[in-house]
Amino acid sequence: MEIHSNLTLEILNQPFLLEKRIELLFAIAKEGSISKAAKAVPMSYKSAWEAVDAMNNLAPWPIVQKETGGKGGGGTVLTAYGKNLLNTYTILKKEQKKFLEALSNITDIDTGNLKTMKRLAMQISARNQISGTVEEISEGSVNAIVSVVPKSGHKLYANISKNSISNLGLKKDDEVVAIFKSSNVLISTDTSLTLSARNKINGVIKNLEKGAVNCEISVDIGEDQIITSVITNSAVEELKLKVGSDVIMIIKSSDVMIGK
Repeated sequence: MEIHSNLTLEILNQPFLLEKRIELLFAIAKEGSISKAAKAVPMSYKSAWEAVDAMNNLAPWPIVQKETGGKGGGGTVLTAYGKNLLNTYTILKKEQKKFLEALSNITDIDTGNLKTMKRLAMQISARNQISGTVEEISEGSVNAIVSVVPKSGHKLYANISKNSISNLGLKKDDEVVAIFKSSNVLISTDTSLTLSARNKINGVIKNLEKGAVNCEISVDIGEDQIITSVITNSAVEELKLKVGSDVIMIIKSSDVMIGK
């Protein structure tokens, strides 16, 4: 047996985005007509319009609007806000599915026994948690090199055990999180460095926050993804680091963990 659940978003304690309404919005986006969308779902034309009116009334901005004229004589389309809502709901639905799969894996439904509920609420102290997609898994006799491609396009390599690959059920195209401590991120201004460390990632310093001894450096690697490094204040001065500096970050593959 497995655990399943519908996903409903509410506004002011009122059902706003139910799965049936989401299906209708997807159909409107595809068909450009509420009558065709209603048939595709299916639901009556009247129910479709009632659902659209309810969503438009609850939402801060219109989700669906009528278009008049044009080559096809007009129709019904999603607004930019409506398209963004669909995208957000799709992301939430995917995360909900992953959570329910994890819950199923740690629950013996027949006995009602939860093997370890703490795993689902685990907080990780490692500062850097970069989401990405598994591009390749190269297995050796004991360990495996997992290459992860974040949305920024930079590759991250993790050296983990084959047992970890098996326990995570890790495979190509899986969505994962690469996790590593900020203290394990070295910084250099020499982008031509040749090192044995597998991970060498270019970025631009976005912020420096100095403490009594160390400095926390935030480096933008693109697509709103940030890697944080903690180095000594003296190292910052020696490297002449400042906001806007181009740097290269070096991270050993053995310092990168994979979460799924």
